[in-house]
Amino acid sequence: MLVAAAVCPCPPLLVPEVAAGAAPELDAAREACADAVGVLAAARPDLLIVVGPVEPGADGVYPAGTPGSFRGFGVDLAVRLGAGPADRQPERELPYSLAVGAWLLGRARWDACPVEGLGVTAELAPDAALELGRRAGARAPRVAVLAMGDGSACRTLKAPGYLDARAEGFDADAARALGAADIDALKSLDPALARQLQAAGRAPWQVLAGAAEDTGKAGRLLHEDAPYGVGYLVATWT
Repeated sequence: MLVAAAVCPCPPLLVPEVAAGAAPELDAAREACADAVGVLAAARPDLLIVVGPVEPGADGVYPAGTPGSFRGFGVDLAVRLGAGPADRQPERELPYSLAVGAWLLGRARWDACPVEGLGVTAELAPDAALELGRRAGARAPRVAVLAMGDGSACRTLKAPGYLDARAEGFDADAARALGAADIDALKSLDPALARQLQAAGRAPWQVLAGAAEDTGKAGRLLHEDAPYGVGYLVATWT
């Protein structure tokens, strides 16, 4: 059963070595993420599942110990998803959303419980996302979820998806739903609109909604901002 959850954005820029000179601009988001991970640890889970958006073909489970890196951004920085056999040759490396999650856990020196990754694509239908969440929540007596994902990428003219007048409202609705642990509101997020607005968090948030069904969680929004025209949200559910 889900005992706690955290929602964090997943841009590689969250990692200071990747952001380089722009790193201070995301200090507030990093600290909010650190607080959110602390809430997960305090819940004393038996299993932590990190859910993040991935490209088609990269979806599915990533076992504990799966490695990742940020070499694609010119940074020789390696991460590992929790503790696992260091000598095991993984079938694949962590996608960037899960690598950022692994970085957050490493920064917090996570040792509260085993960790597993779950990649989901933008094409994942809401019903399928909810069912993945229900199954994730049943994996152990005390499950925690770290849902990685950004809001819209269309908040300004210089945003990755250019300016879209619908983006601010979409992010505001998502922030309200995540801050209130409003499962019904998250279930109703439109996947077509999310794709148009490049909102990578939609599927991970709906996985979280499925895991939290009938658990009576209370939410708290820790951070809301849109640097670089992308919606970054941090929240906790306990």
